[in-house]
Amino acid sequence: MKILVIAPSWVGDLVMAQSLLITLKKLHPEAVIHVLAPAWCLDIVRRMPEAEKGILMPIGHGSFDLRGRLRLGRELREEHYDVAYILPNSWKSALIPFFARIKKRVGWKGEMRYGLLNSMRKNKKDFPRLIARYSALAWPLDKVKKQEDLEFLSYPRLRVEPVDPAVLLNKFGIKEGVLPLGLCPGAEFGPAKKWPPEYYAALAKKYLSLNPARECWIFGSGKDRETGETIRGLTGEEYQSRVRVLAGSTTLEDAIDLLAMCSLVISNDSGLMHVSAAVGVRLAAVFGSTSTVYTPPSQDDALLIESDMSCHPCFKRVCPRGNPECLTSLLPDLVWDRLIKKWPDLGVSEKAAGES
Repeated sequence: MKILVIAPSWVGDLVMAQSLLITLKKLHPEAVIHVLAPAWCLDIVRRMPEAEKGILMPIGHGSFDLRGRLRLGRELREEHYDVAYILPNSWKSALIPFFARIKKRVGWKGEMRYGLLNSMRKNKKDFPRLIARYSALAWPLDKVKKQEDLEFLSYPRLRVEPVDPAVLLNKFGIKEGVLPLGLCPGAEFGPAKKWPPEYYAALAKKYLSLNPARECWIFGSGKDRETGETIRGLTGEEYQSRVRVLAGSTTLEDAIDLLAMCSLVISNDSGLMHVSAAVGVRLAAVFGSTSTVYTPPSQDDALLIESDMSCHPCFKRVCPRGNPECLTSLLPDLVWDRLIKKWPDLGVSEKAAGES
């Protein structure tokens, strides 16, 4: 069986889509899987052992470009795919496998895709968790009718493979032997997902104060660099030299390997939260306007931090009230207490560790 997966354009959604790939390989061990993804996501595809090849999606997110989709579909006919799984909900995302004349085209109902899809699921509410929704596509419609029917639900697990950890660290001027705290303060979705920079800085100071070998690494895209510098500045002169703003300086593959080296990662609900979960690092995830029911990190031991306010979750990009209390009410001291309760070693100072 030869399979084409039309990937989502968001990093986090693509990481979660690995659950479908793992399920397909379990059900069809000999299957060959190719993934069509935008350029910024191909680093993620390269770290999925189940994907034999990543194919560049040359048409920008949001662009219709009918001629371009027809051209790409015709090119993909040469691959002779048996089945396509279309993960985005848009009408245009289903055009390429249709133009590629792939006989079986599987996906969820969305934007009047009748005819473009010939194997369609319609009951999204019965699959509240996104990785379950993706995984369900691999199963026959009559066998899996709701999330509880899934025989197994595989978590994403990205391959971690620095050629030499020392070389990777040297690339960013980092000495071996440090104990890094990873911070992911960005969220492409919007500000209603972003825990305040001053809160991240307060946690960084608590972490750094306990051991001079500790560092703080701030991850993200170029858009997050200013936030990273703000956090670094707020830690004060005593700790700034141990705070590294890596946002905008790493490739996604670099970020995968560096996140895996962290003692702990604290993140908003973002693509890097899902990357962190998929490399198995200890993870604390802060949820603002979104829900831990739909897109929690795919890791049973993650610490989920969210508000109990009546307006949560609203799923808005910007807080309708003008002040995202669902985030500002989650004070750093409260979060730190939960962190050290779950992972006591985080709160142990170097002196106390030596005396014990």
